[in-house]
Amino acid sequence: MGATPKRKWKKSSEELVARFHATMESFSGLEHRKMFGYPCCFANGYLFTGLAEEKWILRLPLDEREAFGEQYTYEPFAPMEGRIMKEYVVLPQTLLDDSDELTKWLERSLDYVKGKPPKPKKTSKRKAK
Repeated sequence: MGATPKRKWKKSSEELVARFHATMESFSGLEHRKMFGYPCCFANGYLFTGLAEEKWILRLPLDEREAFGEQYTYEPFAPMEGRIMKEYVVLPQTLLDDSDELTKWLERSLDYVKGKPPKPKKTSKRKAK
C-alpha cells in the first residue's frame, strides 16, 4: 500500500481574513496567532475562535452548543475527515451575516474559555547553550 496523499489546505479568502481581524479588534485581552497558517484567537491559553480554510470556527461548551443548534443549523468542526473537534462548531453564513449575533456568540465563547483554569504555557524543549 502506498502512503496516504497529503491533504491540500486552502487559504482563507482575503475577505474572510479581513472580516475576522476587523471583528476581533473589538475584543481586548486576546492572544492573536496563527494555527496551521490560519488566524486564530486565544484567551486564557485556549483557542476559542479562528479560521480554517473558508470556515470560521467557535468553541462552545455542550449547553451552549445545544442552544446554538436550536437557533442555527451547523456542522461540528472536523479539520480532517473523521477528526471532529467536539467543542467547536462551524459558524453558518447566516450568523456571519449578522454582526450583532456574531459578537454575542463570540462573547459567549470567550466567557467559556476565560472561565477555564489558565492553560499552562508549554516550555521549549530546546536547551539553552
